[in-house]
Amino acid sequence: MTPEKKKQRRLRNLALLSLLLLAVGGTFAFQAFNQRAINDRLNEVDINVGGRVHDYYNRDTENKDVFVENYGERPIMARIRLSEFLETRQRDETDFTPLVAGTSRDDVENWTTWIPSAGNINDRENSNASNAFDQYASLIFGWERSGQDAPWYMPTFNHDNLDQRTAAAGHARDWIEGNGATDAVTDGATHPGDGIDAYWSANENFDNSGPIWPGEEVTNQTAQNLQQDRAPMTMNQWSNLPNEDKIGNFWVVDHNTGWAYWANRLDSEQASSYLLDAAEMTAAIEDKVFNGFYYYGIHVESGLVSPDQHEEFLNDGEQHHPELEEFLRGIQNGVMYDDGPNPLPNEDSAPAAFDFSTMRPGRIFTMAGEQYRYLENMGSGNHMIIRNDAIRDVHWANHNDILNDWYTSLASEVQDMVQPVSDSFNTGSVDHAELNFVSLTAEDNRGWLPDNLTNFPDVAADVTQVDPSGSPRAFSLSLADVTRLSGPGRAFPNFATRLVSGFGWWQTRTLGTTTSAPWVVTLSRVGDRVYGLNVGQFGPLPTGGTRPALIINQSN
Repeated sequence: MTPEKKKQRRLRNLALLSLLLLAVGGTFAFQAFNQRAINDRLNEVDINVGGRVHDYYNRDTENKDVFVENYGERPIMARIRLSEFLETRQRDETDFTPLVAGTSRDDVENWTTWIPSAGNINDRENSNASNAFDQYASLIFGWERSGQDAPWYMPTFNHDNLDQRTAAAGHARDWIEGNGATDAVTDGATHPGDGIDAYWSANENFDNSGPIWPGEEVTNQTAQNLQQDRAPMTMNQWSNLPNEDKIGNFWVVDHNTGWAYWANRLDSEQASSYLLDAAEMTAAIEDKVFNGFYYYGIHVESGLVSPDQHEEFLNDGEQHHPELEEFLRGIQNGVMYDDGPNPLPNEDSAPAAFDFSTMRPGRIFTMAGEQYRYLENMGSGNHMIIRNDAIRDVHWANHNDILNDWYTSLASEVQDMVQPVSDSFNTGSVDHAELNFVSLTAEDNRGWLPDNLTNFPDVAADVTQVDPSGSPRAFSLSLADVTRLSGPGRAFPNFATRLVSGFGWWQTRTLGTTTSAPWVVTLSRVGDRVYGLNVGQFGPLPTGGTRPALIINQSN
């Protein structure tokens, strides 16, 4: 929550002592996680599969951040559900009166499940008891700040996947740690931080010696949440998305049950974007309790499963949205539609299993332990592909070594397919101010592509091709490559698909004239406009880096 919002949401009638008593409970229900030990020839295999819900809350600022971290070694699927409770008491009254009849503070199981309307996540469903809270409590979903990257968090110290405690910070109270208290006083924190907005930032450390908080006695460094691809939405809104946009880094709420699902597999060491960013009381609470007290609480419930056990989300006896089963299967597969005869995007397969001639530009696939994006069919059996994520925390000065090291680490059957490219590229150079950028759509003012690249002949001519006189190797795309591969029906149809995981940036081989820094694919502000390409980072930074590409031919 921004400082401006904090000021706007202060209770105005402080003299009347309208007390905010906001208590947060959290349960963390592992649906299908079990550490497995396979004893064969006395060798023990112990794979840690697990995740942790983070709940950061501060009563004074009304900031509340809820997201999921995967601290384990395997992907997970995640869902979260919120329920609310509000009761009031005037000074001349003995007992509190609940907003929703039949609910009570001490029984969180009968708190009112938050249910949005089918077409608007910010409006509680009118025909549901949840609607009663619309007048008094405003929930702010998702996380988006103009010109800012995704927020930072402190990874959990608790890697015990049988421990159902959340990572609760500030005034947030873990349900187990707080012994189920709903008194707005009991301390139930299990994680460092005071719950305010943007408490953590890049390159901060926390030493958990003691331990101070549940978990291992180690020092952790802050990590960054994934940037949301789009704001949280309902299943009906999700249903209207194009199939290619239905799987990604965002939250989708089944408005029949209130369960919010992360619309992608959450990989190891990733943390989702925020489902909830703030819980703010409206001014109407002052009219409701003009001289007395109120208690408002949010209960956070969660379910985390490994992708091959996603049916656990269906077999819970609830009346889910009719498209939920298809949605969950799409998350498991990494795609929502039949994408030809090739293995599914998340299915790691040998090179021989693929028919690259049938792939569409932008198709994701996993081959011999690496995930790639298919860029284009170059003809004569040649196909250009690129690693689906950047190699991060690396410096531009080591660019060629990074590419070579990555290439030599590839499986031999992949290296056998790699075609030769030039041993050195004449990249030319151009500064950002020398290019004229056009928008992707009439409604989007962000700089998408330059339309005058031909004014710089060396830069425009640096297009990657097979070069029989060169060497089979990995390379970085040029600015000219990125330009011709961007647009509808191409490998990078929009800003989100051109970035790497978490809206991360990546370096091209083209240089700026003034600084000799590489051009990067990014989303960055220059003046009063955001651009998708800019002369940028030398690194090293955890938000981006080097993104190797290859030209392959299966007939080699």
